[in-house]
Amino acid sequence: MLTRAIKKPVRLCSRSVTKFRGYHDDATFGYRVPSKYELPDYTQEELDNRNVNAPLLRYVESVRRHGHRAAQIDPLDLMDRDPVGALNPHRYGLKELESYPLQGILHLPPTTKPTTPPATAAPPRTETGEGSDTSMTLDQIREHLIGVYVDKIGFEYMHCPEKNERLWFSHHVETEASSFPQPIDVGRKKRIWGLLARSEEFDKFLGKKFPSLKRYGCEGAESMLPALDALFEVSARSGVSSIVLSLPHRGRLSLLCDPELLAFPPQALFAKIKGRPEFDPSTAPGATGDVISHLSATRELDYGGSQVKVKMLQNPSHLEAVNPVALGVTRAKQMSLLKSSPAECQLGDKAMCVQLHGDAAFAGQGVVAESLGLSGLPHYGSGGTIHIIVNIGYTTPASLARSSVYSSDVAKMIGCPILHVNGDHPEAVTRAVDIAFRYRQMFRKDVVIDLICYRRWGHNELDEPAYTQPLMYEKIRGRKSVPSLYENRLKEEEALSMEQASADRKAYVSQLEEQFTQSDSYKPKSEMLEGKWEGFAWPAGSEARHLPNTGVAKEQLIEVAKASVEVPEAFNVHSRLKRHISARLKSLEGKVDFATAEAMAFGTLMKEGYDIRISGQDVGRGTFSQRHAMFVDQKTEDCLVPLNDAFGEQAGKLELANSSLSEMAVLGFEVGMSWANPKLLPIWEAQFGDFMNGAQSMIDTFIVGAQAKWLKQSGIVMQLPHGYDGAGPEHSSCKIERFLQLSNDTDTASTHGDINLTVVNPSTPAQLFHLLRRQMTRNYRRPLIIASPKGLLRSPLAASPLDEMSTGTRFQPVLVGPTSSSANRVILCSGKHYYTLLEHLSKTDKMDSATLIRLEELSPFPYDELKYSLSTILGDGSKKEVIWAQEEPENQGAWTYVRPRLESVLGRVGFEGKVRYAGRRSGATTAVAVGEWHKNEVLEIISAACD
Repeated sequence: MLTRAIKKPVRLCSRSVTKFRGYHDDATFGYRVPSKYELPDYTQEELDNRNVNAPLLRYVESVRRHGHRAAQIDPLDLMDRDPVGALNPHRYGLKELESYPLQGILHLPPTTKPTTPPATAAPPRTETGEGSDTSMTLDQIREHLIGVYVDKIGFEYMHCPEKNERLWFSHHVETEASSFPQPIDVGRKKRIWGLLARSEEFDKFLGKKFPSLKRYGCEGAESMLPALDALFEVSARSGVSSIVLSLPHRGRLSLLCDPELLAFPPQALFAKIKGRPEFDPSTAPGATGDVISHLSATRELDYGGSQVKVKMLQNPSHLEAVNPVALGVTRAKQMSLLKSSPAECQLGDKAMCVQLHGDAAFAGQGVVAESLGLSGLPHYGSGGTIHIIVNIGYTTPASLARSSVYSSDVAKMIGCPILHVNGDHPEAVTRAVDIAFRYRQMFRKDVVIDLICYRRWGHNELDEPAYTQPLMYEKIRGRKSVPSLYENRLKEEEALSMEQASADRKAYVSQLEEQFTQSDSYKPKSEMLEGKWEGFAWPAGSEARHLPNTGVAKEQLIEVAKASVEVPEAFNVHSRLKRHISARLKSLEGKVDFATAEAMAFGTLMKEGYDIRISGQDVGRGTFSQRHAMFVDQKTEDCLVPLNDAFGEQAGKLELANSSLSEMAVLGFEVGMSWANPKLLPIWEAQFGDFMNGAQSMIDTFIVGAQAKWLKQSGIVMQLPHGYDGAGPEHSSCKIERFLQLSNDTDTASTHGDINLTVVNPSTPAQLFHLLRRQMTRNYRRPLIIASPKGLLRSPLAASPLDEMSTGTRFQPVLVGPTSSSANRVILCSGKHYYTLLEHLSKTDKMDSATLIRLEELSPFPYDELKYSLSTILGDGSKKEVIWAQEEPENQGAWTYVRPRLESVLGRVGFEGKVRYAGRRSGATTAVAVGEWHKNEVLEIISAACD
């Protein structure tokens, strides 16, 4: 396109072709966007030639845009393809015998191929016949274009909104033609063959030893292994030191157990298949394990002295749910760079996310679009992800499974380039990988490789796919396997002998046989407290500290609270926020609200070296305009987070990640952050607690069960605004009953360590303060679900004195009071409802008639604390009524969870009566949406408890 060599492109700090307005800036911790590379524009000579030869330009651009539609990318040749008229040069008035100048229109391979440049630099644009005389006949032009765009790789990049990316792609693929970028040597070919052959023998071995096993093998898609091997190698040689890998079940076992890749011991896999655990039960009490298609491994790979650590994440069967988790893990691995490196340091320099997908799931699962939407956001980007769609086809025909031509089309929502490649041609696959990686390194953006292959069997090896796809499977069963095809090719090239191929296959099978024999005596290890987790405890172990003191000296609390609202004199604070600042400072003389207590928890943790990250929509100011941890200059829109400037370089940082309007992906991202960094307090805050149901599968598969399934601890905090105030369905309840149902807390005994969830409904700022600090000061990590307040945020009734947060204090699972010796009833409740009952008793002069007890922590259930309180109140032998009061409907809220546990405690203190329920009737919705009905319900539930 340009007739001169292109020097290294200029790096600019512009994130996209469109400049979006926003109040964030580089001064805000965690704010990072990819730098933009500016390639030189056309010269005047090139522009003139483009105008004079506009028909040729139209033809070349059409081939670039539509060539993939005719490319040889389907190994089964079953795609419905209409003739692509756009590829016919005669449609543009071009003539066969004429010679056309190419300046500014088409790239050619250089006469002398240059040395392969570093992946981070722009490729040189030296062209054949450099200068104004470069020209070709139409036949030569067509031959060149067809060789590039209508071969085994189909390129889609013309939809990319950035001109620089289109320029880079057209130059790269046209000057490199069909090379890799250098001819593949015999050593590389043998390595590719070895990966393919071992995968084939491995799947055959499993089929022979375990004929009833659903292994979701790699047969038909074996090229994914050399694809990953090539990606790992080029990453290592380019300085990437850490790869976070996520993938579903297809081909997972072949990748895991290949000795050149992740080298998971086959004997460990065989022992698991035979029914034994994959971990040591004695070191992980309470663990349950997971199925073989969810196993994982981590390995340091060496490629000629260049190392890269590949970490395969555990995943659930909820396809694609692991995607945002992988992004979060990758981002967390780069947190230290964000804190300490110069501004020139790019996300993705050292850590890279690689995601494998199934074609149907990539097109069908909404979390894919949510995760792609995070890729370029300044608080969620990780330097570009390489996606490989293992396109094996699905039981449902593509015409019924998606509305787009390709399963990869969803990636076009972020202008992502896509390379479709024929999985029957491993060398073309490795070339596609090389191009994708170079693009990622250049632009730090996502790129997709659509690896089109097939599956030799059905959905699993026990299915009969010919029931619904007879013609496809007639063709599959009549063709040789991918490893056999490539092996025959190497034999024809005399790169591999029949004897060597046979001997290598037999040697590998012999190794598997030996591993199979050893599996009967295999003793697994539990590898869950290594690396950054060294020094932490297993939650159910004897070393776990469950109840640390979390109080802080009053002087420090005041210091932090003042620092949280300290802004420079020249900073133009919004006039209303000046009142917010004054109110916070004044409150330090008496009682503080929830936002102040939260700020004090953050600041004191930061002083101790912990990082804090709050993620969600509008988290900087808070959904209810209560937090204001971030100030925006009203004249310049510069951003200030006061706590980040208050405690010196050794202190932790507060990242306020205002997110996209996503629940599932954003929550999964924070789970990934929590997995990778135990010294980070990651908080996901819903605008309203009800909206967490958009992330329910993330909660079920990653938050609730990760500790038991995968030995993965997580300090994730979910803050879910909860409380009935007449806002109707979807703005009242965080569905606390769901979390309690998901808790594995027993209903008979007091326990802490083996509990999978902490579920709380705190009613005072001091309680929130201690909960947040306890999350980090424990020597283990467990997810914390907070039914956080709405109406109480500024309530003077709920405010807390600093004494309740000072040295020697900690979270109280049970709060008792007010009490009365003449009370004839004990009312137990949780959260905001306490204040509703308290107000009614006070107004009706009935304070002496009842004793109020608040359950602040529901899971683990506070058996010992509640037993102590109730034995004091009920131990006098008097016949008092015990009531559970809640504002949620009877089939929701904590009632069904609390009832058996409360009755168990009452039995231990000798109470013989029954617990009476006082709350709303069962409902199909969370709350009514008619104001008068809401008011009547409030009166009814108060009367049921107090009158």
